[in-house]
Amino acid sequence: MIDEIDLKLLSLLHQNARYSLKQLAQEVFLSSPAVSSRIERMEKMGIISGYQVTVNHQKLGYHITAFINLAMDPSQKTVFYPFIKSCPNVIECNCVTGSYSMLIKVVSHSTEELDEFIGELQKFGNTKTQIVFSTVVPYRGIVLGELPASDEQKT
Repeated sequence: MIDEIDLKLLSLLHQNARYSLKQLAQEVFLSSPAVSSRIERMEKMGIISGYQVTVNHQKLGYHITAFINLAMDPSQKTVFYPFIKSCPNVIECNCVTGSYSMLIKVVSHSTEELDEFIGELQKFGNTKTQIVFSTVVPYRGIVLGELPASDEQKT
């Protein structure tokens, strides 16, 4: 299991995945090898699943961000999944509950490009699109706080 030091390391890495082991070690008052061992353990546990760069899509010319709901028959998943994974403008695709079966986050250079992509999606079913005006809270992952109390601590 993970402890408070692991949570602190996760929080630090979430702020900046490029922190050196030395910087992390200073923050949690451990040696660099101890920090390295903890990070490696969390990677093996699947708690840390990767490291990534956050990109400003607008600076790369993707001025439109949209969420597309797609109502799709479940039998189409075997064809849809490879298709959606191959679309470079798809930031995220989630299978969801409710009236629609997929929630897709996309970026586009223009509304025309977005319209063309929606046309491709409509081969799989009905869509409903919402264009993002602004983002109040950008992606930040989960906010790591204290560990939940164990059953032993509750009694």
